Amino acid sequence: ACIAESFERIHRSNLIGMGILPLVFKPGENAGTHQLTGHETFDIVGIAGGVKPGQDVTVKVTRESGDSFSFAVTCRVDTPVEADYYAHDGVLPRALRTILKQK
Repeated sequence: ACIAESFERIHRSNLIGMGILPLVFKPGENAGTHQLTGHETFDIVGIAGGVKPGQDVTVKVTRESGDSFSFAVTCRVDTPVEADYYAHDGVLPRALRTILKQK
């Protein structure tokens, strides 16, 4: 996953195409407001069964000290087609699976 304040259209689309989940902070939130340093471990909660366009998901953060907290983000998979690409780990794996099913 990639968490940002926003994404340019092409960058968001490219992430999905590569099987990376684009997530955006809620308005008024960012890495600074959550005091993120880049030394944390992140767990994305609630997506094991797939993603739906625009759904909110929970990010559980565990700091090096072992302390943890959670915050909500918005999933920027915007269409059912993008959700399908993400479910197949990206555009290329999806295309290969489609070809293999046809044989």
